[in-house]
Amino acid sequence: MTAPAPTGGPAASAPRPVTKAVIPAAGLGTRFLPATKASPKEMLPVVDKPAIQYVVEEAVRAGLHDVLMITGRNKKPMIDHFDRNVELEQALEAKGDEKRLALVQHANELAQVHYVRQGDPKGLGHAVLVAAAHVGDEPFAVLLGDDLIDERDHLLEQMVSVQAEHGGSVVALMEVPRESVSMYGCAAVDGAPDGDGVVRVTDLVEKPPVEQAPSNLAIIGRYVLSPGIFDVLRQTPPGRGGEIQLTDAMKTAIAAEPLHGVVFRGRRYDTGDRLDYLKACVRLAVDREDLGPPLLSWLAEFVQERTSERRTA
Repeated sequence: MTAPAPTGGPAASAPRPVTKAVIPAAGLGTRFLPATKASPKEMLPVVDKPAIQYVVEEAVRAGLHDVLMITGRNKKPMIDHFDRNVELEQALEAKGDEKRLALVQHANELAQVHYVRQGDPKGLGHAVLVAAAHVGDEPFAVLLGDDLIDERDHLLEQMVSVQAEHGGSVVALMEVPRESVSMYGCAAVDGAPDGDGVVRVTDLVEKPPVEQAPSNLAIIGRYVLSPGIFDVLRQTPPGRGGEIQLTDAMKTAIAAEPLHGVVFRGRRYDTGDRLDYLKACVRLAVDREDLGPPLLSWLAEFVQERTSERRTA
C-alpha cells in the first residue's frame, strides 16, 4: 500500500503551527481492576493529582491549549474533573481555604477541553482517526496517558520545534534494553542522533521479536503528527492484535512525508503497569518539597527494617 500524496492548499504551501493535543483515553484499565471497575484508570491518583491532569498540563506547557480527549464509557469522572464544581468551590471559599480552592479551579482552567467517544475499541490508530474532524488540516500532538513526562523536561516542546523545522511527523524515542524491545514499537533510524537527540526515522516495526528489531529505540507515548496521517489511517487495515495500529500508519506515511524521532533521555514515569505506577508515585513524591524529606526518611527506615527482618528470618 502506498501512502497518499500530501494534500494541496494552504496546509501544503505554508507550515501550520501545532495548537491542538489529542489524548486517547478510552481504555478499560483492566490491569488495575478492581480499582478501575467504576472509575477510569486516567483518574488514578499519582501522589495527589489524577494521572490525566499531568498529561493535560504537559500539553499546556507546550502551548497546546486546545485538548481533545478520545473517551469511552464510564469516563464521566474524568470529564467532571476538568469541569467546574460550583458547590465544592463555594464550600472552600466559605471556609477561607484559598490554597485548595486554587487547586480545584486550576484543573478546570487549564485548557479548552473537548471530548469525543471512540465507539468501537479498534486500537490507537482508530482512536487518533476519531480526532480528524476536530483537528482538521493542522499538525497536532498525541499524548498517551500511561507515559508521564517530568515537568522539568521539555520533550513535547522540542518535538513541536522539530516538526516546525522539518515538517512531516515526529515521534518520541527512548533507548531500552535489547531484550525489552519486543514490548514496544521500534524505530530504524538513519545514523546516530545529532546533538539534540534528533534522528531521521526510516522504518517502524510494532513489537518486533528481539532478533528482528532494527534498533533498541522504542516509541514512547508522544507524537506530533502531520494531518496527512488521517488519510493513511483510513486505508490502514487491522494489524497486530486485530487493531488499527498507529505505528503501521506512520510506517506507510514515511513514503510521502519525513518522519523524525527525538531520543528522550529525561525523566519518564510509566503508569500503565501496577509496579511501575507505584514507582512513579514514589519518584514524584520524593521530589516534592512538602513530601520529599519525610518520605525519604521513612523509606530509608522501612528498607532498613525489612533488610534486618530478612537477615534474621
